[in-house]
Amino acid sequence: SSHGTKLLKNLFGGERVFSFPKSIYAVQDVIDLFTERGGNDIVLDFFAGSGTTAHATLNLNKKDGGIRQFILCEQLDYVETVTAERVRKVIEQNGSGDSFIYCELMQWNQCFVERILVAQDKETLQAIWEEMQEKAHLSYRLDIRKFNEHAAAFADLSLDEQKRFLLETLDANQLYVNLSEMDDETYGVSEADKRLNRAFYNLE
Repeated sequence: SSHGTKLLKNLFGGERVFSFPKSIYAVQDVIDLFTERGGNDIVLDFFAGSGTTAHATLNLNKKDGGIRQFILCEQLDYVETVTAERVRKVIEQNGSGDSFIYCELMQWNQCFVERILVAQDKETLQAIWEEMQEKAHLSYRLDIRKFNEHAAAFADLSLDEQKRFLLETLDANQLYVNLSEMDDETYGVSEADKRLNRAFYNLE
């Protein structure tokens, strides 16, 4: 872990951007053991963290001439500034000419979650709720008509209580746009994003 920290600080100009990154040597050893040397395996890391797996894969390719690929998944907000940026820096440092694609899930209900959490007053929450009724996927347990009939009781709740209630009305299974729904015009998925998804999931 201490070596991983030093390595990452060197990449990011001495700045400590991530706590307790894995040692690149340990990860390289694992990938080396379970992939073909000089081969074209795909390495998948569902918990990418600072991107050590990608870094190790790139280094091994440089060492043995392999063309291994990697897929990283990360849900925390450092993914763009740390994880993806680390991969870019390593590719540049290695001078390999490798390519790298960074993608995010398309938000739907998650957009409302984030707006609710940062709202500073009840008027803003009321505006969000009105938009949610038109665009959000709401929980099947919610009766919108009854909710609006008791709007006065909702208005009497504290700001934090209103936030909790609105968060609970959202369907947590619809935080992001599902692949099966990307052709639905409701979501406004661009043609470029559709092509990328079809290529990634081998749908063409």
